[in-house]
Amino acid sequence: MTEKPPLDSAEDRDWLGEGRSQSQLTGPEGPENNNGDRPAWDSKIQYVLAQVGFSVGLGNVWRFPYLCHQNGGGAFMVLYVFLLLIIGVPLFFMELAAGQSIRQGSIGVWKHISPNLAGIGYSSCMVCFYVALYYNVIIAWSLFYMGNSFQYPLPWEHCPLNPTTNSTVKECAGSSATSYFWFRKALNITNSIEESGEMNSIMTGCLLAAWTIVCLAMIKGIKSSARVMYFSTVFPYVVLFIFLIRGLMLDGAFEGITFMFYPRLEIWGNVQVWRQAATQVFFALGLGYGSVIAYSSYNPYHNNCHRDALMVSGINFMTSVLASLVVFVVLGFRAKNIALRCMANNLGLLSTMASHGSDQQWWPTFNVTDPDSVSLADYREWYSHYSTVVGPNITDCNLDEEMNKGVEGTGLAFIAFTEVMALFPASPFWSTLFFLMLLNLGLSTMFGTMQGILTPLMDNFSFLGRHRTALTVGSCVLGFVLGLLFTQRSGNYFVTMFDDYSATLPLVIVVVFETISVSWVYGTDRFLDDIEVMLKWRPPVVYKYLWKYVCLLAMIGLLAASLLRMVFKSPTYTAWNQNTASEMTLEYPGWALAMIVLLIVFASLPVPIGYIHSMVKKRQLRISGSDEGRVQETHREMYTKCSSTEQLDSDSQQRAPPEDSGIHPRTAFLSVGNEHYRLLPQQEEEEEEEEDTGV
Repeated sequence: MTEKPPLDSAEDRDWLGEGRSQSQLTGPEGPENNNGDRPAWDSKIQYVLAQVGFSVGLGNVWRFPYLCHQNGGGAFMVLYVFLLLIIGVPLFFMELAAGQSIRQGSIGVWKHISPNLAGIGYSSCMVCFYVALYYNVIIAWSLFYMGNSFQYPLPWEHCPLNPTTNSTVKECAGSSATSYFWFRKALNITNSIEESGEMNSIMTGCLLAAWTIVCLAMIKGIKSSARVMYFSTVFPYVVLFIFLIRGLMLDGAFEGITFMFYPRLEIWGNVQVWRQAATQVFFALGLGYGSVIAYSSYNPYHNNCHRDALMVSGINFMTSVLASLVVFVVLGFRAKNIALRCMANNLGLLSTMASHGSDQQWWPTFNVTDPDSVSLADYREWYSHYSTVVGPNITDCNLDEEMNKGVEGTGLAFIAFTEVMALFPASPFWSTLFFLMLLNLGLSTMFGTMQGILTPLMDNFSFLGRHRTALTVGSCVLGFVLGLLFTQRSGNYFVTMFDDYSATLPLVIVVVFETISVSWVYGTDRFLDDIEVMLKWRPPVVYKYLWKYVCLLAMIGLLAASLLRMVFKSPTYTAWNQNTASEMTLEYPGWALAMIVLLIVFASLPVPIGYIHSMVKKRQLRISGSDEGRVQETHREMYTKCSSTEQLDSDSQQRAPPEDSGIHPRTAFLSVGNEHYRLLPQQEEEEEEEEDTGV
């Protein structure tokens, strides 16, 4: 089977402007010959750490446990694994194979497969840039908390005193010490997104430090970032295991694990749960960002990317389970402590009533004057019988209700976990360890996100490729300047806006078009043929049907569900009210809704613009009467006949010269420029004939 190498220049690909690419993805020797100066990973372990570091991020620690807890525990995990196998792994494998075979970033890959869909890569870059802007702010928050962890006692352990009245600050007394430190000391947050407030100088400095770390780690490309990956990817696992061992020794750990994994199978009938599980699979693997493609493009041509897809997906899922165990043993300990304090307060009220000679039928049989001798289960059982007669001052110390609080997002990391670590002996050590883990989780994902921006730009624009350092520094400087939006006092609300809306819809749109371009434009059979040449074995045929139907329909369904949710449920955000010292849900104002729409439109717009540009360029080539236009059209027709292996064989047989002529059929083309091609080593007579034909 003879195959053509990929077309390298943009001009060569442009006149393939049919809806279907006319060249195969790889040549018989792989693309190394045409990319001899392309960087490469020093070892397989570097590549695996990079992919794992990118896919395993903060979402594994604070998003997956929340979804698992809210949506059926063990039943949600089974659903997640099912969707991971039929949607996540096939799409992840598709991106790995495309990047490794074409050896380009996201822009080059999709432009190579079909010039009409070149805008897919630009949309990926836009989304990566959105994510990088707010993701580095979370890294800045982690830096701030890690710096404050080198104090004893921890600054969020107790409420501060008002110097004028010598009493506890009202805002802190109405909430908690950890909530007060987060909203007032760290963010100094306003009451709504409409109150912008001045800049938070401390957070601005932390953001500058975060961008400096990212810039220094990536200034030499994958060679420098890969060295950092050895620590930033492995260290979080060490910390998670340390926290798991420590957490299992805590009172309440068993209750936390039971609460986490108790299966509620009825959730499988809820469409919303399926949407959340599919979204989590989608974001957990980093599909659509272009980072997976960028990392795999630095692989050896014959690397087993199918095994990599299974391995990275499995590691990602197991990390989510490990993080969930850690989260819920810690939250179980926190909830148990809160419930026991509640019970002690109630027993104190009962003891006061007993001292006044109260003698009621509902009086408990246990000793109210000794809280240590009373179990929470006994108290809950007594309260369940007499809750209607004991009065409003005696409350139900419900452990489950406490487990429901503060288990998602920043509320988990910067409020719930900080509260628990303040209870640990040697609390500064545990706090420093935790926020150092968050810092490394964020940085490893940030490196992949930035690679999803830089690699496509350097591959597609030779000028930027020759000035890698300047591009990296310039991108980080631009990211810091635009990131100042998030360091004003209302910045947390913009972080929430970007996290909820700037990436979700555009990324789903990107992956939908990626699947269409491979399955229906290029063709799954041809794609599997190329993978067979690359891997030296053919992947199972089930991938063909998963790519063409299951994955595509699932992503279209996810896109429709996300759009409908935005239309029928007005976008809201959670604001902190300083006066009431509590959170409240507010609707976005009109200008914020317009900003959300513009973010989605700007990220999605390159796809239709790229299609229109390709169609206009084709039309110009058709109506052009210049010699260049006719030559390019001749080239296009020639490649059309060679659009697949079968067509090439058929064409060679039709035009085969007589056996006695000594001339042999052409086997493949290697590009040497924008307009000329040379033949593979063949006989001199054939070279003379090609000179006459003008090829």
